[in-house]
Amino acid sequence: MPLEAAARLVSELTSRGYNAEREAVTRLTAAENPNAALERVLEEVPDDALVVRVDHVEAALATTDAGGTTRSDSPASEPAEPTPSVSTGTSETVDSDPTDQSPVETEGSSSIGRSTGPATAERSADPALRSLEITGDMTGESTGTGEYEDFVSVFRDRLDRLGGKLRSRVNHRPATAIQEMPGGSEAAMVGLVNDIRSTASGHWLIELEDATGTFPWLVMKDREYVDLVDELLCDEVLAMEGTLADDSGIAFVDSMYFPDVPRTYEPSTADRHVQAALISDVHVGSQEFMEDAWNAFADWLHTDQAQHVEYMLLAGDMVEGVGVYPDQDEELDIVDIYEQYEAFSEHLKKVPGDIEIVMIPGNHDAVRLAEPQPGFDEELREIMSAHDPQIVSNPSTVTLEGVSVLMYHGVSLDEVIAELPEEKASYDDPHKAMYHLLKKRHVAPQFGGHTRLAPEERDYLVMEEVPDIFHTGHVHKLGFGKYHNVLAINSGCWQAQTDFQKSVNIDPDAGFAPIVDLDTLDVTVQKFS
Repeated sequence: MPLEAAARLVSELTSRGYNAEREAVTRLTAAENPNAALERVLEEVPDDALVVRVDHVEAALATTDAGGTTRSDSPASEPAEPTPSVSTGTSETVDSDPTDQSPVETEGSSSIGRSTGPATAERSADPALRSLEITGDMTGESTGTGEYEDFVSVFRDRLDRLGGKLRSRVNHRPATAIQEMPGGSEAAMVGLVNDIRSTASGHWLIELEDATGTFPWLVMKDREYVDLVDELLCDEVLAMEGTLADDSGIAFVDSMYFPDVPRTYEPSTADRHVQAALISDVHVGSQEFMEDAWNAFADWLHTDQAQHVEYMLLAGDMVEGVGVYPDQDEELDIVDIYEQYEAFSEHLKKVPGDIEIVMIPGNHDAVRLAEPQPGFDEELREIMSAHDPQIVSNPSTVTLEGVSVLMYHGVSLDEVIAELPEEKASYDDPHKAMYHLLKKRHVAPQFGGHTRLAPEERDYLVMEEVPDIFHTGHVHKLGFGKYHNVLAINSGCWQAQTDFQKSVNIDPDAGFAPIVDLDTLDVTVQKFS
Protein backbone atom coordinates (compact mmCIF):
# COMPACT_ATOMS: atom_id res chain seq x y z
CA MET A 1 0.00 0.00 0.00
CA PRO A 2 1.49 3.38 -0.94
CA LEU A 3 2.23 5.08 2.37
CA GLU A 4 1.78 8.58 0.94
CA ALA A 5 -1.72 7.78 -0.31
CA ALA A 6 -2.68 6.20 3.00
CA ALA A 7 -1.42 9.25 4.89
CA ARG A 8 -3.49 11.56 2.67
CA LEU A 9 -6.62 9.50 3.23
CA VAL A 10 -6.12 9.39 7.00
CA SER A 11 -5.51 13.13 7.04
CA GLU A 12 -8.66 13.78 5.04
CA LEU A 13 -10.76 11.55 7.29
CA THR A 14 -9.34 13.22 10.40
CA SER A 15 -10.05 16.69 9.05
CA ARG A 16 -13.68 15.68 8.61
CA GLY A 17 -13.98 14.32 12.13
CA TYR A 18 -13.59 10.59 11.46
CA ASN A 19 -11.20 7.89 12.57
CA ALA A 20 -10.71 4.75 10.48
CA GLU A 21 -9.81 1.12 10.91
CA ARG A 22 -6.43 0.29 9.42
CA GLU A 23 -7.93 -2.31 7.04
CA ALA A 24 -10.50 0.26 5.89
CA VAL A 25 -7.69 2.64 4.88
CA THR A 26 -5.89 -0.24 3.14
CA ARG A 27 -8.97 -1.03 1.04
CA LEU A 28 -9.57 2.61 0.18
CA THR A 29 -5.97 3.01 -0.96
CA ALA A 30 -6.25 -0.09 -3.12
CA ALA A 31 -9.23 1.35 -5.03
CA GLU A 32 -8.55 2.53 -8.59
CA ASN A 33 -9.72 6.00 -7.58
CA PRO A 34 -9.19 6.31 -3.80
CA ASN A 35 -10.47 9.89 -3.63
CA ALA A 36 -13.73 9.02 -5.34
CA ALA A 37 -14.10 5.95 -3.14
CA LEU A 38 -13.52 8.06 -0.04
CA GLU A 39 -16.19 10.56 -1.08
CA ARG A 40 -18.64 7.70 -1.62
CA VAL A 41 -17.82 6.26 1.83
CA LEU A 42 -18.44 9.63 3.48
CA GLU A 43 -21.78 9.91 1.71
CA GLU A 44 -22.98 6.56 2.98
CA VAL A 45 -21.40 6.31 6.43
CA PRO A 46 -24.07 6.54 9.20
CA ASP A 47 -24.50 9.97 10.75
CA ASP A 48 -23.63 8.69 14.23
CA ALA A 49 -20.45 6.88 13.16
CA LEU A 50 -17.12 8.05 14.54
CA VAL A 51 -15.01 5.38 12.86
CA VAL A 52 -14.96 4.40 9.19
CA ARG A 53 -15.00 0.61 9.16
CA VAL A 54 -14.23 -2.03 6.58
CA ASP A 55 -17.92 -2.74 5.99
CA HIS A 56 -18.52 0.95 5.21
CA VAL A 57 -15.78 0.82 2.57
CA GLU A 58 -17.01 -2.43 1.07
CA ALA A 59 -20.54 -1.07 0.75
CA ALA A 60 -19.25 2.08 -0.95
CA LEU A 61 -16.96 0.20 -3.34
CA ALA A 62 -19.86 -2.00 -4.33
CA THR A 63 -21.65 1.07 -5.73
CA THR A 64 -18.71 2.40 -7.76
CA ASP A 65 -18.00 1.40 -11.32
CA ALA A 66 -15.06 -0.67 -12.51
CA GLY A 67 -13.09 2.45 -13.34
CA GLY A 68 -13.14 3.52 -9.72
CA THR A 69 -15.32 6.63 -10.27
CA THR A 70 -18.48 7.32 -8.34
CA ARG A 71 -21.72 6.49 -10.12
CA SER A 72 -23.34 9.51 -11.76
CA ASP A 73 -26.54 9.11 -9.73
CA SER A 74 -24.64 9.56 -6.49
CA PRO A 75 -25.16 12.91 -4.77
CA ALA A 76 -22.10 15.06 -4.13
CA SER A 77 -20.74 14.74 -0.63
CA GLU A 78 -20.62 17.67 1.74
CA PRO A 79 -17.54 18.24 3.89
CA ALA A 80 -18.12 17.26 7.49
CA GLU A 81 -17.90 19.89 10.21
CA PRO A 82 -14.47 19.97 11.86
CA THR A 83 -14.25 18.42 15.28
CA PRO A 84 -14.42 20.93 18.18
CA SER A 85 -11.03 21.28 19.78
CA VAL A 86 -9.05 22.37 22.79
CA SER A 87 -5.71 24.08 22.31
CA THR A 88 -2.97 25.36 24.54
CA GLY A 89 -3.48 28.80 25.98
CA THR A 90 -1.51 30.81 28.49
CA SER A 91 1.15 28.58 29.92
CA GLU A 92 2.59 28.42 33.39
CA THR A 93 6.16 27.22 33.69
CA VAL A 94 6.75 24.46 36.21
CA ASP A 95 10.11 25.04 37.86
CA SER A 96 12.37 22.47 39.45
CA ASP A 97 12.54 22.49 43.24
CA PRO A 98 15.75 24.41 44.02
CA THR A 99 16.13 22.46 47.26
CA ASP A 100 16.44 19.10 45.47
CA GLN A 101 19.69 17.30 46.12
CA SER A 102 21.63 15.09 43.72
CA PRO A 103 20.57 13.45 41.45
CA VAL A 104 19.52 16.63 39.68
CA GLU A 105 15.87 16.77 38.69
CA THR A 106 15.05 18.66 35.52
CA GLU A 107 11.60 19.20 34.13
CA GLY A 108 12.32 20.39 30.61
CA SER A 109 10.28 23.03 28.86
CA SER A 110 7.17 22.35 30.90
CA SER A 111 3.90 24.23 30.67
CA ILE A 112 0.34 23.81 31.84
CA GLY A 113 -2.52 25.59 30.16
CA ARG A 114 -5.96 25.34 28.62
CA SER A 115 -8.05 27.35 26.21
CA THR A 116 -10.57 26.61 23.51
CA GLY A 117 -10.70 27.46 19.84
CA PRO A 118 -11.62 25.83 16.53
CA ALA A 119 -8.82 24.19 14.60
CA THR A 120 -8.10 20.98 12.75
CA ALA A 121 -4.90 19.01 12.83
CA GLU A 122 -3.13 17.49 9.90
CA ARG A 123 -0.45 15.02 10.90
CA SER A 124 1.54 15.44 7.71
CA ALA A 125 4.52 13.24 8.57
CA ASP A 126 5.12 10.32 6.27
CA PRO A 127 4.03 7.14 8.15
CA ALA A 128 7.20 5.53 6.83
CA LEU A 129 9.13 7.75 9.26
CA ARG A 130 7.45 6.11 12.22
CA SER A 131 9.05 3.32 14.18
CA LEU A 132 7.49 1.41 17.08
CA GLU A 133 9.01 -1.70 18.64
CA ILE A 134 7.98 -3.69 21.71
CA THR A 135 10.33 -5.64 23.98
CA GLY A 136 9.66 -7.43 27.25
CA ASP A 137 6.05 -8.34 26.42
CA MET A 138 5.44 -11.59 28.31
CA THR A 139 1.85 -12.05 27.14
CA GLY A 140 1.41 -15.74 26.40
CA GLU A 141 4.80 -16.55 27.94
CA SER A 142 3.78 -17.17 31.57
CA THR A 143 5.26 -20.39 32.95
CA GLY A 144 4.64 -19.96 36.69
CA THR A 145 2.78 -22.75 38.45
CA GLY A 146 3.24 -21.56 42.04
CA GLU A 147 5.64 -24.39 42.83
CA TYR A 148 8.67 -23.80 45.06
CA GLU A 149 11.00 -24.14 42.08
CA ASP A 150 9.31 -21.18 40.39
CA PHE A 151 10.16 -18.90 43.31
CA VAL A 152 13.75 -20.11 43.33
CA SER A 153 13.99 -19.55 39.58
CA VAL A 154 12.74 -15.96 39.57
CA PHE A 155 15.06 -14.86 42.39
CA ARG A 156 18.08 -16.60 40.87
CA ASP A 157 17.37 -14.86 37.58
CA ARG A 158 17.09 -11.52 39.38
CA LEU A 159 20.37 -12.06 41.22
CA ASP A 160 22.18 -13.25 38.11
CA ARG A 161 21.12 -10.33 35.94
CA LEU A 162 21.33 -7.46 38.43
CA GLY A 163 24.28 -9.01 40.23
CA GLY A 164 26.13 -9.06 36.94
CA LYS A 165 25.95 -5.27 36.90
CA LEU A 166 27.64 -5.15 40.33
CA ARG A 167 30.26 -7.91 40.31
CA SER A 168 32.60 -5.89 38.12
CA ARG A 169 32.58 -3.11 40.72
CA VAL A 170 33.55 -5.22 43.75
CA ASN A 171 35.74 -8.25 44.44
CA HIS A 172 32.71 -10.45 45.01
CA ARG A 173 32.89 -13.63 47.09
CA PRO A 174 30.02 -16.08 47.77
CA ALA A 175 28.55 -16.09 51.27
CA THR A 176 30.06 -19.48 52.11
CA ALA A 177 33.53 -18.33 50.98
CA ILE A 178 33.33 -15.21 53.16
CA GLN A 179 32.46 -17.38 56.17
CA GLU A 180 35.77 -19.22 55.68
CA MET A 181 37.92 -16.06 55.44
CA PRO A 182 40.11 -15.04 58.44
CA GLY A 183 39.09 -12.18 60.72
CA GLY A 184 40.18 -8.72 59.59
CA SER A 185 40.04 -9.63 55.90
CA GLU A 186 38.60 -7.30 53.30
CA ALA A 187 35.42 -8.82 51.85
CA ALA A 188 32.78 -7.98 49.26
CA MET A 189 29.48 -9.66 48.44
CA VAL A 190 26.64 -9.28 45.94
CA GLY A 191 23.28 -10.57 47.10
CA LEU A 192 19.59 -10.08 47.72
CA VAL A 193 18.60 -8.09 50.81
CA ASN A 194 17.17 -10.83 53.03
CA ASP A 195 16.62 -8.81 56.22
CA ILE A 196 17.04 -5.29 57.60
CA ARG A 197 16.99 -4.65 61.34
CA SER A 198 18.39 -2.23 63.87
CA THR A 199 20.57 -3.20 66.83
CA ALA A 200 20.23 -2.12 70.46
CA SER A 201 23.11 0.32 69.87
CA GLY A 202 21.39 2.01 66.92
CA HIS A 203 23.44 0.34 64.20
CA TRP A 204 21.88 -1.48 61.24
CA LEU A 205 22.25 -5.16 60.39
CA ILE A 206 21.74 -6.05 56.72
CA GLU A 207 21.61 -9.71 55.80
CA LEU A 208 22.56 -10.49 52.21
CA GLU A 209 21.69 -13.77 50.51
CA ASP A 210 23.16 -15.38 47.44
CA ALA A 211 22.88 -18.86 45.92
CA THR A 212 25.22 -20.31 48.56
CA GLY A 213 23.74 -18.86 51.75
CA THR A 214 23.47 -15.68 53.84
CA PHE A 215 25.95 -13.36 55.56
CA PRO A 216 25.35 -10.40 57.93
CA TRP A 217 26.73 -6.91 57.29
CA LEU A 218 26.76 -4.21 59.97
CA VAL A 219 26.24 -0.57 59.00
CA MET A 220 27.56 1.64 61.78
CA LYS A 221 25.29 4.52 62.78
CA ASP A 222 28.12 7.08 62.55
CA ARG A 223 29.05 6.31 58.93
CA GLU A 224 27.80 8.79 56.33
CA TYR A 225 26.24 6.17 54.10
CA VAL A 226 23.93 5.05 56.93
CA ASP A 227 21.39 7.36 55.25
CA LEU A 228 21.15 4.81 52.45
CA VAL A 229 19.77 2.16 54.81
CA ASP A 230 16.33 3.74 54.91
CA GLU A 231 16.18 3.45 51.10
CA LEU A 232 16.61 -0.32 51.17
CA LEU A 233 13.82 -2.76 50.38
CA CYS A 234 13.87 -6.47 51.00
CA ASP A 235 14.70 -8.62 47.97
CA GLU A 236 16.53 -5.90 46.05
CA VAL A 237 20.02 -6.69 44.75
CA LEU A 238 22.91 -4.94 46.47
CA ALA A 239 26.70 -5.06 46.73
CA MET A 240 28.58 -4.40 49.95
CA GLU A 241 32.27 -4.05 50.78
CA GLY A 242 33.77 -4.10 54.25
CA THR A 243 36.05 -5.65 56.85
CA LEU A 244 35.39 -8.93 58.64
CA ALA A 245 35.19 -8.91 62.45
CA ASP A 246 37.87 -10.83 64.35
CA ASP A 247 35.65 -13.90 64.59
CA SER A 248 34.63 -13.62 60.91
CA GLY A 249 30.97 -13.85 61.92
CA ILE A 250 30.05 -10.42 60.60
CA ALA A 251 31.40 -7.72 58.27
CA PHE A 252 31.57 -3.99 58.99
CA VAL A 253 30.32 -2.14 55.91
CA ASP A 254 32.65 0.38 54.30
CA SER A 255 30.59 0.97 51.13
CA MET A 256 27.47 -0.21 49.35
CA TYR A 257 26.47 -0.17 45.71
CA PHE A 258 23.17 -0.28 43.81
CA PRO A 259 22.74 -1.56 40.22
CA ASP A 260 21.67 2.03 39.40
CA VAL A 261 21.63 4.08 36.21
CA PRO A 262 25.13 5.28 35.29
CA ARG A 263 25.52 9.01 35.95
CA THR A 264 27.03 9.32 32.49
CA TYR A 265 23.96 7.82 30.80
CA GLU A 266 22.99 9.65 27.61
CA PRO A 267 19.43 8.98 26.40
CA SER A 268 18.53 8.46 22.77
CA THR A 269 16.32 10.98 20.97
CA ALA A 270 14.29 10.96 17.77
CA ASP A 271 15.74 12.32 14.53
CA ARG A 272 12.72 14.54 13.89
CA HIS A 273 10.24 16.61 15.87
CA VAL A 274 7.61 14.12 16.99
CA GLN A 275 5.64 13.88 20.21
CA ALA A 276 4.05 11.22 22.39
CA ALA A 277 1.13 11.65 24.81
CA LEU A 278 1.75 9.70 28.03
CA ILE A 279 -1.45 9.04 29.96
CA SER A 280 -2.90 6.49 32.37
CA ASP A 281 -5.78 5.69 34.73
CA VAL A 282 -8.80 6.57 32.62
CA HIS A 283 -11.19 4.57 34.86
CA VAL A 284 -14.17 4.45 32.51
CA GLY A 285 -17.15 2.99 34.40
CA SER A 286 -16.54 5.00 37.55
CA GLN A 287 -19.01 7.67 38.54
CA GLU A 288 -15.97 9.92 38.86
CA PHE A 289 -14.69 9.33 35.32
CA MET A 290 -14.11 12.82 33.86
CA GLU A 291 -15.79 12.41 30.49
CA ASP A 292 -15.75 16.13 29.67
CA ALA A 293 -11.99 16.33 30.29
CA TRP A 294 -11.38 13.26 28.14
CA ASN A 295 -13.50 14.69 25.32
CA ALA A 296 -11.57 17.96 25.54
CA PHE A 297 -8.32 16.00 25.31
CA ALA A 298 -9.55 14.03 22.31
CA ASP A 299 -10.72 17.25 20.64
CA TRP A 300 -7.34 18.88 21.25
CA LEU A 301 -5.63 15.96 19.52
CA HIS A 302 -7.52 16.98 16.37
CA THR A 303 -6.06 20.51 16.44
CA ASP A 304 -2.98 21.96 14.77
CA GLN A 305 -1.33 22.31 18.17
CA ALA A 306 -1.33 18.52 18.45
CA GLN A 307 -0.20 17.82 14.90
CA HIS A 308 3.12 16.39 16.10
CA VAL A 309 1.50 13.98 18.59
CA GLU A 310 1.84 10.71 16.69
CA TYR A 311 1.96 8.26 19.60
CA MET A 312 -0.15 7.67 22.72
CA LEU A 313 1.07 5.43 25.55
CA LEU A 314 -1.59 4.42 28.09
CA ALA A 315 -0.14 2.92 31.29
CA GLY A 316 -3.06 0.93 32.62
CA ASP A 317 -6.46 1.15 34.33
CA MET A 318 -8.52 1.76 31.23
CA VAL A 319 -11.63 0.97 33.25
CA GLU A 320 -12.71 1.15 36.90
CA GLY A 321 -13.18 -2.60 37.12
CA VAL A 322 -15.57 -4.61 39.28
CA GLY A 323 -14.91 -5.91 42.79
CA VAL A 324 -11.55 -4.19 43.09
CA TYR A 325 -12.33 -2.94 46.61
CA PRO A 326 -15.25 -3.35 49.08
CA ASP A 327 -18.54 -1.65 48.12
CA GLN A 328 -17.08 -0.50 44.82
CA ASP A 329 -20.37 -1.23 43.07
CA GLU A 330 -21.91 1.76 44.89
CA GLU A 331 -19.49 4.06 43.02
CA LEU A 332 -19.89 2.52 39.56
CA ASP A 333 -21.65 4.17 36.67
CA ILE A 334 -21.33 0.93 34.64
CA VAL A 335 -21.53 -2.29 36.66
CA ASP A 336 -20.69 -4.83 33.92
CA ILE A 337 -16.97 -5.21 33.19
CA TYR A 338 -17.46 -5.86 29.48
CA GLU A 339 -19.73 -2.84 29.16
CA GLN A 340 -17.00 -0.79 30.83
CA TYR A 341 -14.52 -1.82 28.13
CA GLU A 342 -17.09 -1.15 25.41
CA ALA A 343 -17.58 2.35 26.81
CA PHE A 344 -13.81 2.84 26.98
CA SER A 345 -13.54 1.78 23.35
CA GLU A 346 -16.10 4.40 22.36
CA HIS A 347 -14.03 7.06 24.11
CA LEU A 348 -10.88 5.75 22.43
CA LYS A 349 -12.53 6.17 19.04
CA LYS A 350 -12.57 9.93 19.61
CA VAL A 351 -8.77 9.96 19.40
CA PRO A 352 -7.48 10.66 15.86
CA GLY A 353 -7.13 7.43 13.93
CA ASP A 354 -3.61 8.22 12.72
CA ILE A 355 -2.14 8.18 16.26
CA GLU A 356 -0.31 4.96 17.17
CA ILE A 357 -1.53 3.63 20.54
CA VAL A 358 0.16 1.28 23.01
CA MET A 359 -1.64 0.07 26.14
CA ILE A 360 -0.68 -2.00 29.18
CA PRO A 361 -3.04 -3.26 31.92
CA GLY A 362 -3.27 -2.01 35.49
CA ASN A 363 -4.63 -3.32 38.77
CA HIS A 364 -8.21 -2.26 37.94
CA ASP A 365 -8.18 -4.05 34.60
CA ALA A 366 -9.59 -7.52 33.87
CA VAL A 367 -6.27 -9.38 34.02
CA ARG A 368 -4.45 -11.17 36.84
CA LEU A 369 -3.32 -8.90 39.66
CA ALA A 370 0.07 -10.56 40.06
CA GLU A 371 2.89 -8.85 38.18
CA PRO A 372 4.04 -9.19 35.49
CA GLN A 373 0.51 -8.83 34.10
CA PRO A 374 -0.07 -10.35 30.66
CA GLY A 375 -1.96 -8.28 28.12
CA PHE A 376 -5.72 -8.69 27.76
CA ASP A 377 -7.45 -11.80 26.46
CA GLU A 378 -8.77 -11.96 22.91
CA GLU A 379 -12.34 -11.01 23.85
CA LEU A 380 -11.25 -7.76 25.49
CA ARG A 381 -8.73 -7.07 22.71
CA GLU A 382 -11.56 -7.34 20.20
CA ILE A 383 -13.65 -4.88 22.19
CA MET A 384 -10.72 -2.42 22.29
CA SER A 385 -9.80 -2.83 18.62
CA ALA A 386 -10.34 0.82 17.64
CA HIS A 387 -7.12 2.12 16.05
CA ASP A 388 -5.66 -1.40 16.18
CA PRO A 389 -3.69 -0.58 19.37
CA GLN A 390 -0.65 -2.51 20.53
CA ILE A 391 -1.78 -4.22 23.77
CA VAL A 392 1.16 -5.59 25.74
CA SER A 393 2.04 -6.75 29.23
CA ASN A 394 2.70 -4.71 32.36
CA PRO A 395 5.60 -3.88 32.27
CA SER A 396 6.85 -3.60 28.70
CA THR A 397 9.35 -1.42 26.88
CA VAL A 398 8.18 0.53 23.84
CA THR A 399 10.80 2.04 21.55
CA LEU A 400 9.48 5.02 19.57
CA GLU A 401 11.86 6.13 16.83
CA GLY A 402 14.86 5.10 18.89
CA VAL A 403 13.54 6.41 22.24
CA SER A 404 12.90 3.60 24.72
CA VAL A 405 9.95 4.02 27.09
CA LEU A 406 9.56 1.60 29.99
CA MET A 407 5.83 1.39 30.69
CA TYR A 408 4.83 0.13 34.15
CA HIS A 409 1.47 0.71 35.77
CA GLY A 410 3.06 1.50 39.12
CA VAL A 411 1.45 -0.52 41.93
CA SER A 412 4.83 -0.87 43.66
CA LEU A 413 4.99 2.91 44.09
CA ASP A 414 2.55 2.51 47.00
CA GLU A 415 5.08 0.24 48.68
CA VAL A 416 8.05 2.49 47.98
CA ILE A 417 6.20 5.50 49.37
CA ALA A 418 5.10 3.56 52.47
CA GLU A 419 8.56 2.12 53.21
CA LEU A 420 10.79 5.14 52.54
CA PRO A 421 10.96 8.40 54.51
CA GLU A 422 8.56 11.09 53.28
CA GLU A 423 11.38 13.36 52.16
CA LYS A 424 12.61 10.61 49.81
CA ALA A 425 9.29 9.35 48.42
CA SER A 426 5.78 10.79 48.61
CA TYR A 427 2.53 10.94 46.65
CA ASP A 428 3.07 14.66 46.05
CA ASP A 429 6.25 13.85 44.08
CA PRO A 430 5.62 10.41 42.57
CA HIS A 431 8.54 10.75 40.15
CA LYS A 432 10.95 10.77 43.10
CA ALA A 433 9.63 7.38 44.18
CA MET A 434 10.29 6.28 40.59
CA TYR A 435 13.92 7.40 40.98
CA HIS A 436 14.40 4.69 43.61
CA LEU A 437 13.10 2.01 41.24
CA LEU A 438 15.56 3.24 38.63
CA LYS A 439 18.32 3.12 41.23
CA LYS A 440 17.40 -0.48 42.07
CA ARG A 441 16.89 -1.32 38.36
CA HIS A 442 13.68 -3.16 39.23
CA VAL A 443 10.07 -1.98 39.03
CA ALA A 444 8.84 -4.00 42.05
CA PRO A 445 11.72 -5.38 44.13
CA GLN A 446 9.96 -6.28 47.38
CA PHE A 447 8.27 -9.69 47.42
CA GLY A 448 5.46 -10.57 49.83
CA GLY A 449 4.24 -7.02 50.44
CA HIS A 450 1.25 -5.21 48.99
CA THR A 451 2.46 -5.69 45.42
CA ARG A 452 1.46 -9.13 44.17
CA LEU A 453 4.30 -10.78 42.26
CA ALA A 454 4.05 -13.91 40.12
CA PRO A 455 6.98 -16.35 40.10
CA GLU A 456 8.21 -17.01 36.58
CA GLU A 457 11.29 -18.66 35.13
CA ARG A 458 12.50 -15.17 34.26
CA ASP A 459 12.14 -11.96 36.27
CA TYR A 460 10.29 -9.73 33.82
CA LEU A 461 10.39 -6.83 36.31
CA VAL A 462 14.15 -6.30 36.07
CA MET A 463 15.29 -3.19 34.19
CA GLU A 464 17.85 -5.00 32.05
CA GLU A 465 18.50 -1.96 29.90
CA VAL A 466 18.31 1.66 31.01
CA PRO A 467 15.18 3.27 29.53
CA ASP A 468 15.21 6.77 28.09
CA ILE A 469 11.77 7.39 29.62
CA PHE A 470 10.15 5.66 32.60
CA HIS A 471 6.36 6.02 32.48
CA THR A 472 4.00 5.01 35.32
CA GLY A 473 0.52 5.76 36.62
CA HIS A 474 -1.54 4.20 39.43
CA VAL A 475 -1.09 6.84 42.14
CA HIS A 476 -3.21 9.45 40.30
CA LYS A 477 -0.61 12.17 40.84
CA LEU A 478 1.25 14.13 38.18
CA GLY A 479 5.01 14.36 38.54
CA PHE A 480 8.05 14.29 36.30
CA GLY A 481 11.76 14.92 36.42
CA LYS A 482 15.09 13.43 35.39
CA TYR A 483 17.23 10.91 37.24
CA HIS A 484 20.70 10.49 35.72
CA ASN A 485 19.19 11.80 32.45
CA VAL A 486 16.31 9.29 32.46
CA LEU A 487 12.97 11.10 32.20
CA ALA A 488 10.54 9.77 34.83
CA ILE A 489 6.86 10.61 34.37
CA ASN A 490 3.82 9.72 36.43
CA SER A 491 0.95 10.90 34.31
CA GLY A 492 -1.95 11.56 36.70
CA CYS A 493 -5.44 10.31 35.88
CA TRP A 494 -8.88 10.99 34.36
CA GLN A 495 -10.89 10.28 37.50
CA ALA A 496 -12.01 12.86 40.06
CA GLN A 497 -11.44 12.22 43.76
CA THR A 498 -13.14 9.07 45.04
CA ASP A 499 -14.41 8.40 48.54
CA PHE A 500 -11.44 6.12 49.16
CA GLN A 501 -8.99 8.84 48.12
CA LYS A 502 -10.76 11.27 50.44
CA SER A 503 -10.32 8.80 53.30
CA VAL A 504 -6.53 8.66 52.75
CA ASN A 505 -6.19 12.36 51.92
CA ILE A 506 -5.16 11.95 48.28
CA ASP A 507 -6.16 14.79 45.97
CA PRO A 508 -5.72 13.41 42.44
CA ASP A 509 -4.19 15.31 39.53
CA ALA A 510 -6.94 14.63 37.02
CA GLY A 511 -7.41 15.72 33.43
CA PHE A 512 -3.74 16.29 32.57
CA ALA A 513 -1.88 14.96 29.53
CA PRO A 514 1.94 15.07 29.58
CA ILE A 515 3.26 15.52 26.04
CA VAL A 516 6.90 14.51 25.44
CA ASP A 517 9.02 15.85 22.59
CA LEU A 518 10.85 12.71 21.52
CA ASP A 519 13.59 14.76 19.85
CA THR A 520 14.49 16.67 23.04
CA LEU A 521 12.74 14.76 25.89
CA ASP A 522 11.18 18.03 27.01
CA VAL A 523 7.74 17.78 28.62
CA THR A 524 4.67 19.96 28.14
CA VAL A 525 1.60 19.29 30.29
CA GLN A 526 -1.79 20.00 28.74
CA LYS A 527 -4.66 20.56 31.18
CA PHE A 528 -8.24 19.67 30.27
CA SER A 529 -10.07 19.99 33.58
